[in-house]
Amino acid sequence: MTTTDTRTAYLLAAEQAVDLLEAGEVAHRWQKESVLPGMSVGALAGHLARSVLQVEWFLDGEVTGAEPVTPAHYYARLTGTTAPGSALNVGVRARSEETAAAGPEAVADEARAAWQRLSARLTAEPADRRVAVLHRPGEEMLLDGYLRTRCVELAVHLEDLALSVGVGTPTPGAALAVAVDVLVAAARERHGDQAVLHALTRRERDVEGALRVL
Repeated sequence: MTTTDTRTAYLLAAEQAVDLLEAGEVAHRWQKESVLPGMSVGALAGHLARSVLQVEWFLDGEVTGAEPVTPAHYYARLTGTTAPGSALNVGVRARSEETAAAGPEAVADEARAAWQRLSARLTAEPADRRVAVLHRPGEEMLLDGYLRTRCVELAVHLEDLALSVGVGTPTPGAALAVAVDVLVAAARERHGDQAVLHALTRRERDVEGALRVL
C-alpha cells in the first residue's frame, strides 16, 4: 500500500467518524451505556474522536530520531486488552472521558475541524515523516504507520458507536482492509505463524485465541 493509499484510507474513515459524531442519535444517548461495558456513548465518542485529534497532536510533537515502531508491534505488545480493570483499559477510558467532557457538540466540532486541517496537511507530509507517540514518551512511528493504527481504531470503534446508537455507519472498505492487515500482522508477531494458521484453519487447535489482538 502506497503513502497515498494509506492516507486516503485514513481520511475516508476519519470523515465517516466525524459524520457519525455529528449525528443527533449520538448526542441524544451521550450519557447512556454503549455496547462496550463500562463505557458511555459519550466516552466511546470521545475515544473515536481521538483517532482524528491525536494525529494532529502527534504531528506537532517533538521527534528525536528513535527507531520507529511498526504498526504490528504497536498492537502485538499490548497486554490486558480484554480485562476491563487493566492499566491499558483504565487509561483508555480516562482519556476518552476527558475528551467527552466537552460535550457532544464540541467534540464533533473539534473533530470536524481537525479532519479538515488534516485533509490538507497530510498531502504535504513526506513519506518518511515521523511522529511522536505522546502517550509513550520517547517512542516514534512513521506517520503512515501511525495512520494505519488509526485505521484499526476507526474501523473497530465506528462499528461500536454505530451499534450503540442504532444507526448504520459502514466503515470504508479501504480502512477495513488496512485494519485486518495490521491486526493479522500483530497476531503473527505475538503468537507466531503456526498459531495463526490454527486460528484460521483448525479452530479446535487454536488454544491461544491467536487472532484476538484487541
